[in-house]
Amino acid sequence: MEFIDTHTHLYLPEFDADRPDVVARAVGAGAVGLLLPGLDEASLPPALAMCRCWPGLCRPMLGLHPTELPPDPMAALDRLERLLVPGHPFVAIGEVGIDLYWDTSRREEQLAVFRRQVAWAAAWQLPLAIHSRAAHAELIDVLAPWRHRLAGGVFHCFGGTADEARELLGFPGFVLGIGGVVTFKKSALPEVLAGAVPLERIVVETDAPYLAPTPHRGRRNESAYVPLVLERLAEVYGCPAGEVARVTTRTARAVFRL
Repeated sequence: MEFIDTHTHLYLPEFDADRPDVVARAVGAGAVGLLLPGLDEASLPPALAMCRCWPGLCRPMLGLHPTELPPDPMAALDRLERLLVPGHPFVAIGEVGIDLYWDTSRREEQLAVFRRQVAWAAAWQLPLAIHSRAAHAELIDVLAPWRHRLAGGVFHCFGGTADEARELLGFPGFVLGIGGVVTFKKSALPEVLAGAVPLERIVVETDAPYLAPTPHRGRRNESAYVPLVLERLAEVYGCPAGEVARVTTRTARAVFRL
């Protein structure tokens, strides 16, 4: 089964000791694309280095993550925005969004940073890779004015309710990113997906090194584990895993214009 891991941080230090082996295992498992979201300025050089080492397989995104804001985030955004020039390598603006789960003290800064990066996505007609945690209402408020000006994107690591899924999928061109959480024993995600989300509106991801699927839960995640997600989704949607892989890969290619 061929698949695209639409959200994987294989450039992080957790993979420094065995990165070539990790990539080889991913390809051996069927990976035809590994999309690398940005976190901050420091994450960009190692992500771009991976893209040079594995051209065509690894593709970078550009973004400032809501929990990685530096003391002066607007200055950092100024520097990142200068990289958006004709011929740039980025397949999306991401990983960007709002995270109010642990800390609300920089809520307004997070919103301002997210708004600015949404504007980049609209100006360059790039998809968004969106991180949202404990911030559904704020997310909708920021995106609503841009509803018909965006090129789509992925609501990364979706874990909300059926009503939230329907609201998010009301944004044209957007899909839900589904990873290891769907395999967790007590996860409500399978029921939400089965009841509210067409197979054509999801893509698969790992968020490696985080959120490894069962039976690797609690250990380092990697892109080679995507077939475990595909197999669980096959149970959810009542079709062969190969069909889930085919549909989600086609959707990923469309969203990210690969």
